[in-house]
Amino acid sequence: MKRKLLYLLFFVAMILCLSGVVMFLWDIILPQVTHLTKINYWQALGLTVLSRILFGRVSFGGPFGKYKGEGRADILKDKLLTMDETDRASFKEEWRKRCERKGW
Repeated sequence: MKRKLLYLLFFVAMILCLSGVVMFLWDIILPQVTHLTKINYWQALGLTVLSRILFGRVSFGGPFGKYKGEGRADILKDKLLTMDETDRASFKEEWRKRCERKGW
């Protein structure tokens, strides 16, 4: 429970710091390049949250959470170990053909 609270506080602190960086970069670059007006901290915070929603993950699982492809290598390894010799040979031949087509 204590660790989750620390992760949450760290996440909030990072969002707040990142918002300051977004505001700084916006105010330095965009008014000169595109003639947009400068933004305040709360607008930068809104942009940061919006960009996280649009382009990033919204979950709070941390960087080592369950990703979609996690464990696929173990599944393939288990399948290879349980194949008999004829299945294993046909599997290897199929992958050899695929690799040759791609030029590997």
